[in-house]
Amino acid sequence: MSLLAGAAQRDISPTRPLPLCGYPHVARLSTGIHDPLLAAALYLCNGDDAVLLVALDLIMLNTGFARQLRQRVAKSIGIPDARVLISCTHTHSAPVTIRYLPFEMPPMDPDYMRFCADQIVATAVEAKQNAQPSELGWTTADCTGVGGNRHSPTGPTDSEVGVLAVRQTPLTPTLSPQAGRGGQNPNPLSPFDGERVRVRGNLLAVAIIYGMHPTVMHEDSTLVSADFPAFARDCIPVPVVLYHTAPCGDQSPRHFVNGQTFAEAERLGRKLGEEVASKLAGVNYTDNPKLTGTIVTTDLPRRQLPSVAEAQALLAQRRLEFERAIDRPTKRTAEVAVFGAEAALRLAQADTAQVYAEILPAEVQVLRIGEACVVGFPGEMFVDYALDLKRRAPVKTFITAYTNGELQGYIVTPGAQGYEASSSLFAPAAGKVLVEVALKMIA
Repeated sequence: MSLLAGAAQRDISPTRPLPLCGYPHVARLSTGIHDPLLAAALYLCNGDDAVLLVALDLIMLNTGFARQLRQRVAKSIGIPDARVLISCTHTHSAPVTIRYLPFEMPPMDPDYMRFCADQIVATAVEAKQNAQPSELGWTTADCTGVGGNRHSPTGPTDSEVGVLAVRQTPLTPTLSPQAGRGGQNPNPLSPFDGERVRVRGNLLAVAIIYGMHPTVMHEDSTLVSADFPAFARDCIPVPVVLYHTAPCGDQSPRHFVNGQTFAEAERLGRKLGEEVASKLAGVNYTDNPKLTGTIVTTDLPRRQLPSVAEAQALLAQRRLEFERAIDRPTKRTAEVAVFGAEAALRLAQADTAQVYAEILPAEVQVLRIGEACVVGFPGEMFVDYALDLKRRAPVKTFITAYTNGELQGYIVTPGAQGYEASSSLFAPAAGKVLVEVALKMIA
């Protein structure tokens, strides 16, 4: 067997003004495009086994839509849908692509959703059509300083970046009869038989997996953007870069930026991209990787939601804390805690039965790609769960979030308070359930 790999990407930016998603308390109609939103796909095939990675510059996709999209993509390229992983970068400067119970949001634009789905399928088909003899290998990068825990700059964080590099298989030159004594070419870099010998493979694609909220740009920006991941991709000298966001429910650049500007997004993105690019020369490649994948569903423990009176009291308390906050990071933390309390009130007033029915059972996906596993979790998990899973996994493991759907909120750790905990539909034990399911699948 020998690896065939192909990659492709397409622009999924809106072609007309649309409401932007990510800061639902502010009406944001797009006024232009700062950098294009991309759908990127990487097809890997070794004999009868194949997998597909898809990365989208969107905030999230609802579970039903994501499942139908995954099945459509799988059918279009002829592989099982359990081997198609579709994740979102979670940029907060893309159009609304989700119905989200905790917050009142503008509706999705049906034309844009159809456009995205069609482009994603076309990208997957093109990636398969581009497949050629290739090699792949894994490495890691360290992007300390790009962001961290948004509650405390010294809180738990994961600075490891998973890097999957794919290159064209290097060719062994076939020498002409006149190549030299004994059939040896005296200069292996010189042209002969009308062609130059290629002694190194060309990089086709790189997939990176890193857990940090793409929220350098805030609600005052009305330009479509992939945020700092766009600048990171620009620094990696490869035709196609897939950016997968790892669990980052409590991670953001909040304590690591001097302001919410594109200059700061570029600074952080370049730091990440240059670090990844610096590791590509040291990748160990194989042309015969193991490729497989599976999806398992699981129920999750639900959170005991507050009564309306309890939620109203919490909202009053959070508003008072916001008024008393002074410095910028503390004030921002207090502000989003108010948003969380508002979400808690919406949940207390809502009939959540239908929402639970739409998102449960939750899907956990695991792909084996060469020497490593890639886990796909839906929703927004705190980084502690990712760290625990990576530490306990029997093989090198990287984790994508916002994968194949969502969970209408956060999966928080025990003792978590504030915005994420207030807007969650699930008990903290849900994180442990997801981790244990993934560990069994990896094993």
